Amino acid sequence: MIVPQFLHHRIFLLNDLRAWLTALVIAIVVMAALMVVRRALIQRVAALAARTSTDIDDFVVGLLRHTHPLFLLVVALSSASLALTRTDPVKVAVRTLSYAAVIIQMALWGEQLIAFWVQRYMRRSMAAEAGAQTTITAMAFFARVVLWALIILLLLDNFGLHVTTLVTTLGVGGIAVALAAQSVLGDLFAAMSIFLDKPFVIGDFIIVDEFMGSVEYVGLRSTRIKSLSGEQIIMANSDLMKSRIRNYKRMFERRVVFQIGVVENLPYDTVARIPAMIREAVEAQKPVRFDRSHFKEYGESSLNFETVYYVLSADFNVYMDIQQEINLVLFRRFGAEGIDFAYPTRTVILAGDGDGVPSRPTSDTEARERVEP
Repeated sequence: MIVPQFLHHRIFLLNDLRAWLTALVIAIVVMAALMVVRRALIQRVAALAARTSTDIDDFVVGLLRHTHPLFLLVVALSSASLALTRTDPVKVAVRTLSYAAVIIQMALWGEQLIAFWVQRYMRRSMAAEAGAQTTITAMAFFARVVLWALIILLLLDNFGLHVTTLVTTLGVGGIAVALAAQSVLGDLFAAMSIFLDKPFVIGDFIIVDEFMGSVEYVGLRSTRIKSLSGEQIIMANSDLMKSRIRNYKRMFERRVVFQIGVVENLPYDTVARIPAMIREAVEAQKPVRFDRSHFKEYGESSLNFETVYYVLSADFNVYMDIQQEINLVLFRRFGAEGIDFAYPTRTVILAGDGDGVPSRPTSDTEARERVEP
């Protein structure tokens, strides 16, 4: 660089005018180069993102767009300062300013990461839109609070302030606040657990202890359930996550076990054909999958048969319609075959008369008439 000779003797902060002009040129060139590269990368990656279905490249575009020009300016000035003669305090100041710029830029990138995460989960949680929006918004808020708290602590430490005492004070204060708001925080973390783990979503039919109904809303503190009888049940999220939850919406098929009893005085061949009759009645229904039917046991006053089949639907009304049709078919078939359904009976043999001759067996009704006053 050609500089008039007399300017070489102009000294400012240990550097003559030629050194300052050289540093200025370096700063301008580096700043221009960084801005051109940033713009070119944004255009290139944005064009690539428009042709792909993944959202990772969109996230990269967001990071490039959130690379602040002031951060690039600090990088350019730091590069230009290398051409100058610097005292130790100036070196420390430049290093501190550079670190501060990097920390703030990291905070901006962190904000973009949180925004990307929120948008991604919003799109994936449309099935539970109302509850998901509330929970995601709260989680994003707390993530930003934690992010900026860390950034502030890093900045204070970068500027030479001792943050150990501040961190200790904040820790003690945080414990006090946590104890005071224990129930609120418990419900909040339970809401986050519901959102992340997804034991149920809005619209699922669940049973919690003795309560049952469809989930209407999942909030930060409570979950609302509409019961079968119509009223709304409001449960704290922490209580909900401590309970045993049965989610019937996740059930793809229903296992059904039912028993019937027939009278004991049936021929062997008829008893042997009853499981086949039951199987025919079950397999005639749709949509079902037959499992088994067996002569299970001898009851007190009946021959008991147990049958297992699967309803290939989670709808309770579909199950009841199928079971009703099976019962009607068996009622008609057993009537045609002369098979009677069992009912509780008992034969009672009373003690003999005075002459020692045992009396005849009597029915339950006759026995009650004789025994009861």
